[in-house]
Amino acid sequence: MKKIIIAAFTLFMGTAFLSSCEERLELQPQQSLSTELAFSDKRSSEGSLIGVYSAVQDLEVFGALPQVISDYQGDNVDFIGSFPTLQEIYQYNTLSDNSSIALIWRDHYVAILAANAVIKNVPNVADPTFSEAQKAQVVAEAKFLRAITYFQLVNLFAQPINIGGATAPGVPLVLDPFEGEVELPARATVGEVHAQIKKDLEEAAAALPATYATSDLTRGRATRGAANGMLARLHLYRGEYAEAAAKAQQLIGSNVYSLANSYGFYDGLSPEDVFTVIMTAIDNSRTGTGGWASYYSPAEAGARGDAPFSDDLIKAYQQEPGDKRFALSRRGANGRLYTTKFSDAVNNSDNAPVMRITEMYLTAAEALAELNGVNPTSLSLMNQLRTRAGLPVWTATTFATKAAFIAAILDERRKELAFEGHRRMDLLRKGLPLRPAGDVNAAEAAAGKPKTILPIPQREVDLNESLVQNQGY
Repeated sequence: MKKIIIAAFTLFMGTAFLSSCEERLELQPQQSLSTELAFSDKRSSEGSLIGVYSAVQDLEVFGALPQVISDYQGDNVDFIGSFPTLQEIYQYNTLSDNSSIALIWRDHYVAILAANAVIKNVPNVADPTFSEAQKAQVVAEAKFLRAITYFQLVNLFAQPINIGGATAPGVPLVLDPFEGEVELPARATVGEVHAQIKKDLEEAAAALPATYATSDLTRGRATRGAANGMLARLHLYRGEYAEAAAKAQQLIGSNVYSLANSYGFYDGLSPEDVFTVIMTAIDNSRTGTGGWASYYSPAEAGARGDAPFSDDLIKAYQQEPGDKRFALSRRGANGRLYTTKFSDAVNNSDNAPVMRITEMYLTAAEALAELNGVNPTSLSLMNQLRTRAGLPVWTATTFATKAAFIAAILDERRKELAFEGHRRMDLLRKGLPLRPAGDVNAAEAAAGKPKTILPIPQREVDLNESLVQNQGY
């Protein structure tokens, strides 16, 4: 593995940086301290873990931008904004020097390096008040955060395993903290990245608590259920349906999470939430120009108004009149429909909805349908969601074929999880096009086409001869 002394592979711990989109100088919490001070005792170690949570709050990690970009590539929203870096993604004209994509790559690795530091150093902290069980939990939380960050990264920058296979180029696996030399690794395969994600999540689940003392902590910190829920998602994406169903049903039967009776839970912290990145008015995605509501709300609400409903999504909701999920919308002054799932476009304090128990209902239903066709358990799970949405229940005679049943579940998944960052991967993992027939970019949006995934940032390729660029860039 090639190493050099100066920064090259990605921004490393210990270095201040300027954003190319905003003139802002930022420091990660760990960067202001030496390793000795950052992990000198229990308190400093827990502070370093908080720094990892802070890193995943970032706009370019779970603070909205990767999720919005995924929506721009898909069929749920239109892009009507003015940012050229986002417009080219929407139009499938993405270039490898796209500055928004460069920030996404960089900030994911900032979070990963912060997690690596916790994972490596916390076990060796000498503090009699810091028990081995407490150390194990801190490490487990960092492993969970590293896993979900890598999962999002490989989904953005690599072809799904059902398209490219396990040996397709993934993303570089960096599992050690920065300690003076910058590593320039090649891309690990998708299979290798998935194996590391699985390992981190399984080890995290073994050491994480089921709940914390308060509900806010249970929803905003890594738990056993959150780790198992991400394993369910990983198995589903890999087509490992028995494992996906088992993990999802484990959460459904845990008594820690439950479906809300209505849709008033958004941006709250309720038993509906499995894992949420918590934002506040003063501790959010740490940028004055971004956040979930700033993209998904109309301009008169103080937002950018960039991402209204697409006509295709509107048609999906209107297939069955009275869908209460469609009522989670408002019409902007420009005449376009916008979601009301995110309300604070001024302070960007909307929480990032990483996982809800609803997803586990959908995952279990789909996985069991793949295994058993139209079956009572999948019907029961789906009917609980449909009843909440004000729609008629399905019966064993509603669908003539297994394929029709699975297609209907995917349609429910679309309408239930819209604007939460799922649609792109739900289409690609099924080999389906990201845009409907007739769309001007339909040919480029077909599953497996080069620009359905993002380019490795050109700067990274220029600085690291080991990195191979994605096809088509």
